[in-house]
Amino acid sequence: MRLARGVSPWLLPTAAAAAATALLTRRDRRWALAAVPLSALTGGMLWFFRDPDRTIGEGRILSPADGVVQSIDPWPDGRTRVAIFMNPLNVHVNRAPLAGNATSVQHVAGGFLPAFNKDSDQNERVVWHFETTLGDIEMVQIAGAVARRIVPYLSDGAKVEQGERIGLIRLGSRVDIYLPEGISPAVSVGDKTVAGVTRIDHG
Repeated sequence: MRLARGVSPWLLPTAAAAAATALLTRRDRRWALAAVPLSALTGGMLWFFRDPDRTIGEGRILSPADGVVQSIDPWPDGRTRVAIFMNPLNVHVNRAPLAGNATSVQHVAGGFLPAFNKDSDQNERVVWHFETTLGDIEMVQIAGAVARRIVPYLSDGAKVEQGERIGLIRLGSRVDIYLPEGISPAVSVGDKTVAGVTRIDHG
């Protein structure tokens, strides 16, 4: 099973502690009180940080995240924001919604409210801008109450293919994608999305 880049600071210490306490259990069964939960936590983290290969979907704009469409909002400048909520059981690796160049990858400090909170727009986040055939496309990775670390895989100026892995939000949260003016969403609130597979714009 492939694991996401950027998980080692969390996974390796946990796995090492689980292995050490498992060995100590052979000498004294009381160590099982630590070994069992640590082993369960390691297994959970392996699942949380999985990074499966994908057959990239067809469409001008694909979902950047696994999750559920939380809201669809018209923006004052004519764009439409599609917010996708990622729970801790979703794949946490985000993908490029379409091909282009990453013209800006900006980290913005902020709070850590739950991602479903209406004020979570002010959370810790990474704001992406892609130069594409449809013009400038903005995407925002938003940290939540648990996921307090966003790991971009690319930097300013990088060329990106549609569906390419571009970053990780540890333990889920929210990803917003702004559809350009004149492009309507092909998804509705409550729909499930798969990163790099689900088309989110009408053709």
